Amino acid sequence: MRLVLKLFLGFFLITGIAAFFVMRVFVNEVKPGVRQAMESTLVDAANVLAEMAAADVKAGTIRSGSFTRNLAKARQRDLKAMVWRFPKRSLDYRVTITDAKGIVIYDSLGRDLGRDNSRWNDVYRTLRGEYGARSSPEIAGEEGDTVMHVAAPVYDPADGRTLIGVLSLAQPNRSIDPFIAASQRAIIERGAWLIGLSALVGVLVTMWLTTGLGQLSRYARAVSAGEPVPPPRRRRDEIGDLGQALETMRRKLEGKAYVEQYVQSLTHEMKSPLAAIRGAAELLQEPLPEADRVHFARSIVDQQERLTETIDKLLALAEVEQHGWLQTRDPIALPVLLADAAAAAQVRAQAAGVQVRIGSVPDLQVQGDGYLLRQALHNLIDNAIAFSPSGAEIALQAEVDGQGVRLQVADRGAGIPDYARERVFERFYSLARPGSGRRSSGLGLPFVQEVARLHDGRASVDVREGGGTVASLWLPLGAPGQRPRR
Repeated sequence: MRLVLKLFLGFFLITGIAAFFVMRVFVNEVKPGVRQAMESTLVDAANVLAEMAAADVKAGTIRSGSFTRNLAKARQRDLKAMVWRFPKRSLDYRVTITDAKGIVIYDSLGRDLGRDNSRWNDVYRTLRGEYGARSSPEIAGEEGDTVMHVAAPVYDPADGRTLIGVLSLAQPNRSIDPFIAASQRAIIERGAWLIGLSALVGVLVTMWLTTGLGQLSRYARAVSAGEPVPPPRRRRDEIGDLGQALETMRRKLEGKAYVEQYVQSLTHEMKSPLAAIRGAAELLQEPLPEADRVHFARSIVDQQERLTETIDKLLALAEVEQHGWLQTRDPIALPVLLADAAAAAQVRAQAAGVQVRIGSVPDLQVQGDGYLLRQALHNLIDNAIAFSPSGAEIALQAEVDGQGVRLQVADRGAGIPDYARERVFERFYSLARPGSGRRSSGLGLPFVQEVARLHDGRASVDVREGGGTVASLWLPLGAPGQRPRR
């Protein structure tokens, strides 16, 4: 099971169980809570009615007195009440009054006159000076709806202490059942919303955590695959601290490996020039004809220049390879970029008897590092000059290609052999220059390829129609992303 699912299920399970038990407690407490509230109101009403009926009970006119008439009028009223979305049109109270022995002397429904209620809990306890209440089936002997009875003592109006009867006030529990059901339904609905909201929060928290962990995982996979990537985005939490720790570890490990790799490469490439220099120096220590002396001295200078070029280009290549993303992004006009590159190569082109000509260039801009792009074009032009015969022309041009622009450096040299076409971008691989037979450091085209990668572009070398070579640098017209292409 994936971590994202574990986190979500764990969060949802904890929240869901807690919400379920909380809702269960609330739902179970609604019914007794409402009935307790109803009992409290019945107590108040029973005592008020007992005080109002006391005079008629003492006078023996309870069945025909003012209390009975007023209660009958109240029962005839159309209440026209709307209680919490439920209509209420009539009184639900039933009033019974017993004498001091518990015999019913008044029943608002006229059904139980003369019945002995002294054994009922509400009357029994009230006759003994205690609080009396009971809940019994609405229809005797049948299970189902129940009725709550609350009793209040009826005292002699003369002294207010002598018990002359008991007034029982009854109300069917079914009259409050809609309110209980509505309350329970509201709790369940809100609980469902709570669980849903908790699930949403769980999803968001899980996504927040897994997004950070996913970024670190992708970063770690890219580093392990040797791909140049920018450091993880800074975050002010433990995931951010972990990302910075990984980046620090990567830099230290890659720095060590990078130095070791370049020391080995540089050592390998320096062996041949150093051997040639040592051989020429040893020969110069012996008596030599002037022509041989000049030849060997020239050889030392040539090898020194080769070493210097190798070191300089290796350092330049190391600098761009260490960057996983562009450090500088500025708008660069294509006409200016090609003009600057051509001007920088003009001296060497004149010395080689080669002309550099700028062809059609669209008036567009690319986003990137101007210095790196100029250096890349300079390397391509240098290669074209080195392989072009005297009197030849090197053409620079740019054209829109899909979502980007293609910069081209075309020459009329001998071209690239088929066996070398797949290797021209390998580090230290180079072909012998026409005429002199000398080789370059083999780092110019790898430098161009790295610059293209940093700009989300690509470099290529193809055969030119009619003879020669076309070196291309394709760049996107939009702003290059911070991450390199995969």
